[in-house]
Amino acid sequence: MKRQERLPHNQLVNVAFAAAFTILVLVYVTCIILLEITGSSLLGFSLLFIICMLILGVAWYRSLRNMVTSFMGKVETLVDNATHGREPTYNYEETLLSSIEHKLMRYIEIARVNGQNLETEKNKIKELISDISHQTKTPLSNIMIYSQLLEESLVNDEHTLQLAVQVKKQSEKLDWLIQSLIKLSRLETGMISLRMEPCPVIRAVSEAVSQILIQAENSRITISINCEPHITACYDPKWTTEVLSNLLENAVKYSEPGGSIHITAEANEMFIRLDIADTGFGISQEELPQIFRRFYRGKNVRDAEGVGIGLFLAREIITAQGGHMKAASVPGQGTVFSIFLPLF
Repeated sequence: MKRQERLPHNQLVNVAFAAAFTILVLVYVTCIILLEITGSSLLGFSLLFIICMLILGVAWYRSLRNMVTSFMGKVETLVDNATHGREPTYNYEETLLSSIEHKLMRYIEIARVNGQNLETEKNKIKELISDISHQTKTPLSNIMIYSQLLEESLVNDEHTLQLAVQVKKQSEKLDWLIQSLIKLSRLETGMISLRMEPCPVIRAVSEAVSQILIQAENSRITISINCEPHITACYDPKWTTEVLSNLLENAVKYSEPGGSIHITAEANEMFIRLDIADTGFGISQEELPQIFRRFYRGKNVRDAEGVGIGLFLAREIITAQGGHMKAASVPGQGTVFSIFLPLF
């Protein structure tokens, strides 16, 4: 059975205007016929008819506008009621507004249930990540300690000592991988909340450089910084420092001894641009679009230490802060990683 709309007031107004229009037309036609018979002038009556039709049209337009405004106001009210979970206004009446209201409330209820399900799944993931972090921390720490003790006790046995050293290195690599995956998972699931605040960029740069300075000195790699103290961006100091440390560590790792790393910062209208340029192996143009993928490693660095998650994690952290990253490189000459941090 087809639904019938019940809008009594609106129908009454429409019927009234239609009746008035019909009466005016009939009167005009009748008068024309009479005036033609008597031979009188039609000009004055035609002008009067036109004025009456204009008045009727303006009145009808205003009436329709008021009806539309009233209808939209009611729609806004029912949307507000449905959004805040209030009782239905029209109580399943056979009207257009009632139909819209209950469909909207049904949609909101479905969205609410889906949101609850997503929140439940998110909490399960958080618990799983916490369990993995807790359960793997102790065994890995023990393996690393035992490897170190074994290494110290096998000083005179060269072959066994090398095996112990390899066990220690692989344990450290596994520990770093697990910790990186846990950080990434926490970031993606919202367990880590970034604390954005206006800070001088030199603060994060200095802290990151201090973390890899010894490694760079051992490889005879010089680091230069061109960053004015007044250059300030809105970022999370802890996580941005970790991003810079990762980029600097890669620059040291993939550069020949005697190379150099140059860090520059400049302020633009919307972002602070931070460039980290090295004189390393470089990346081919075919591989540049792939380097920020999870677990991706370039062909010329596959023999070096690493698992290919650092750049992915770095870009995720910068993106979560409202910034972005890009890279440019020339094989054999070096690579430039550019970080864009928001001003505010």
